Amino acid sequence: MTLTRVIEALLFSAQKPLSIREITTAIRGAEDDLPSKSPNEFARVKDAEVAAALEQLKTEYIQESRAFQLIEKAEGWQLATDPAFAKWVRQLFPVPKPARLSAPALETLAIIAYRQPITRADVEAVRGVNIDGVLQTLMERGLVKIAGRAEIPGRPLLYETTQFFLDHFGLRNLDELPNAEELRKRNLPVMQPATPAATADSG
Repeated sequence: MTLTRVIEALLFSAQKPLSIREITTAIRGAEDDLPSKSPNEFARVKDAEVAAALEQLKTEYIQESRAFQLIEKAEGWQLATDPAFAKWVRQLFPVPKPARLSAPALETLAIIAYRQPITRADVEAVRGVNIDGVLQTLMERGLVKIAGRAEIPGRPLLYETTQFFLDHFGLRNLDELPNAEELRKRNLPVMQPATPAATADSG
């Protein structure tokens, strides 16, 4: 029995992504469930060893052209079907395709993702339109959430992306957004007190 096979069993059985710490804890804790004559040979395994074994498994699956792959998500590691087999696997889950986000919704989501936390007024200053409907759509889809209130007069709500946003777009963290550093530094228009009423946008 090898460490990689033990980790493989954990990943196969898990109903959610597992972090390296969760995997390490599960492996070490197995000693309590084994007979004394069969001690847990991985009771002293370290996070670094688990991380190395995960990378080994990931490479192994690629080299062997398996129908599944090991992916690292924001909250941990998970086994997933290779996208090349999606059209067959999809037959087991005949659910309606989710409606695609509209162009205004995608534009709004991009602004929030790169400049979060951000107020609705500042997003509207960039887009030049009212985003009430679009913002509601993004929140209903679980892509955006309220992050608190800004420390400015009126204390408007701040918005930021969610964990589901990262999962949906296959990102481990916000630093993996394309050109993240450059776009975060770029000066954007901000709300002006005397701005004329904007036209409404729909999501």
